[in-house]
Amino acid sequence: MPKSQSLPDPRLVSLGLQIRRLREEHGYSLEQLAERSGLSFRGLIYIEHGRRNPGVLTILSITSGLNVAPARLFEGVVGATDGADTGN
Repeated sequence: MPKSQSLPDPRLVSLGLQIRRLREEHGYSLEQLAERSGLSFRGLIYIEHGRRNPGVLTILSITSGLNVAPARLFEGVVGATDGADTGN
């Protein structure tokens, strides 16, 4: 399967679902969150669908737009708190 057609990482899918859940919980559309966070509408779609791996500054922009602590994005995210060492 070509790289462009590969399935997204389950951790990114889980993160995207959490972002979507929080966005909907706050009653924001994608357009509203894009405006509040200073990110592009399309970029948010890719993140919510697990197709883009957001960097730290993007995560901080999203949490600022949602007015939540960054840790809220990782609550319940697959692999975020399993204690696995994914570093060097």
